[in-house]
Amino acid sequence: MNDLSRKTVVGVDVGGTFTDLFFLDEAAGTCGVAKVPSTKPDQSVGIRGGIGEGGVELGAIGTIVHGTTVGTNALLERNGARTGVITTTGFRDVLEMRRRDRPQTWGLWGSFDPVVPRDLRLEVDERVLADGSVHTAVDPEAVKQAAQTLLERGAESVCVFFVNSYANDANETVALEAVREVWPNPHITASSVILPEIREFERGSTASLNAYLQPPVGNYLERLEDGLRDGGFGGQVLIVQSNGGVMSAKVARELPVRTALSGPAAGVIAGAYIAEAAGEPNIITCDMGGTSFDVSLVADGQSALTAQTSIDFGMVVRTPMIEITTIGAGGGSIASVDRGGLLQVGPESAGSDPGPVCYGLGNTRPTVTDANVVMGRINAERPIGGKLDRLDVEASKEAIRVHVAEPLGIEVMEAAEAIVRVANAKMAGAIRLVSIERGHDPKTFTAMPFGGGGSLHTGALIKEVGLARALVPRYPGVTSALGCVIADMRHDRVQTLNTMLDMLDLSALNKAVEEIVIEAEGLLDGANVAFEGVERLVEFDMLYLGQTHTVSVPVPDAMNGCRSELDTVKIKAAFETAYKATFGSLLDGIGIRVMNLRVAVIGTRPKFDLALLAPSEGGSVDASRTGARQIWFDGKWWDSPVYDRLSLPVGAEVPGPAVLEQADTTILVDPDLTGTVDSYGNFVIARKA
Repeated sequence: MNDLSRKTVVGVDVGGTFTDLFFLDEAAGTCGVAKVPSTKPDQSVGIRGGIGEGGVELGAIGTIVHGTTVGTNALLERNGARTGVITTTGFRDVLEMRRRDRPQTWGLWGSFDPVVPRDLRLEVDERVLADGSVHTAVDPEAVKQAAQTLLERGAESVCVFFVNSYANDANETVALEAVREVWPNPHITASSVILPEIREFERGSTASLNAYLQPPVGNYLERLEDGLRDGGFGGQVLIVQSNGGVMSAKVARELPVRTALSGPAAGVIAGAYIAEAAGEPNIITCDMGGTSFDVSLVADGQSALTAQTSIDFGMVVRTPMIEITTIGAGGGSIASVDRGGLLQVGPESAGSDPGPVCYGLGNTRPTVTDANVVMGRINAERPIGGKLDRLDVEASKEAIRVHVAEPLGIEVMEAAEAIVRVANAKMAGAIRLVSIERGHDPKTFTAMPFGGGGSLHTGALIKEVGLARALVPRYPGVTSALGCVIADMRHDRVQTLNTMLDMLDLSALNKAVEEIVIEAEGLLDGANVAFEGVERLVEFDMLYLGQTHTVSVPVPDAMNGCRSELDTVKIKAAFETAYKATFGSLLDGIGIRVMNLRVAVIGTRPKFDLALLAPSEGGSVDASRTGARQIWFDGKWWDSPVYDRLSLPVGAEVPGPAVLEQADTTILVDPDLTGTVDSYGNFVIARKA
């Protein structure tokens, strides 16, 4: 293990409200956390402040692993760079036509504005056929002229996207070199580099969004690294990808589209690792922050990966990423009564600025956090994150009275409880979506709530969905930051084959796999990061002839060391196993098509022993009790003891109703539930006997 690995490792997760940090010094056997307000528009300021808050000198840090929302926010808020596209004649409007879908199924309006306006989408004559043969070679001078026109129209970045470049990238390569001769910055993207895969819209969308993100993400990472270096930092900055792996900051500047779900992915990685250590192979992660509720399912210790997602309508990103369902049900989600007299919670959010009414920063509409404050579930005298000295309970009550209680004709406490119930119902629906609707029995799964607000809603989710229990991590408010510390480095590559299985050129296939592996391992070596091992995964997208949708087909034992050992017998057996598991039966007498090859190379980073998080020996439940207060449950007040969560010893039992407080979150134990501290310091909540 090199010198970098012996220094402190810092995981950083930047959310819309707070920046969370997790510090690990494994050599000393210590860890720590910090939570500070996020800083807009420059998130790097908050990161440097959080490191200072944690009491760690920048020179003592070997690696900073960062889950970032810069790219996500730029896509959602549409404030990326002014981007140009150079494409094949006749394909100028692919981004606008999409798959002939529309934002709303019904109605007269189906318009959509892509992130690249039409006047910045220019055409040049070129053509590669689907078999890879060059029909019309591209003219470099025409490409240069198009690039110059884009510059004159204010473009900051450019995407070269030619049809069928997945089959042969010769024309794109020539065009790329031509653009570089006139383009004044490195913000240039080629679709065959980003996604050498069939289907022009998905490839064009992913590549153009990558170009759209290059300036904002690149500038942000440059500011972050410069600020850290100026402060004495001499280590490596790694960025979490949407697939749960990490990459170097250099690769992230080139491929920022891979950070589209960076922060949420880190939380899922942490959840799976914590649950595995605790003997819970099946979990549903429930990440509740200030603006959203992110849900992901981990079955048999493996998080589900999806090939593509839509960040927003029409903004398709096709790159491997952890499958995460997001709804607008965070602590800052605004409650209102619609014109039909129904109570709604979200998706509009107060965010961190101005935030909930109780923050006293200008918002007058009630949020989920305001309801929890009014019900006594959040300690108004000790708000998390250090942003405020106290919370204004009376202001929250007044907002709920005006906007919810009076329109519905009910009392303030009933209205507050109704807000929380509606929010719980939305979150339960998201959990059902990733479990029941995909064939999983929730009774065999454990909820893992984290984020600043997840642990306040655990009891309701257990009871509404029928989950077995809940496992609250030691530091739920900074779980995503902890995930950054343990995430492996991963590089994925896809290549379209589009051939029948019995016509597959095995020699060329095995050579392609080896070339991809060598390229990815070169990226691992260039990151200057210590690895415990390297894992190589091979899978295919396959289908029966005549079908439209593919099945992901992992091929076990496809790699022997660095050598690829693939044959049609092994691939067919893997396809039949995957197809039968998905659909229940096979189709006889129909040919099998191999659409895409996918290779992942994973550098396994050292993990730390979660026993480091466990409470120190000694202590008792009575000694951990800090007081009591009245909490509103099911229409009435309950006298509830309050505990310092982190001082509860291993084996401690806390029957509900009760509240556990710590610097990064509050844990609520309903009257009909009970909680126990396990050997890793996790708090396990289950039904009373």
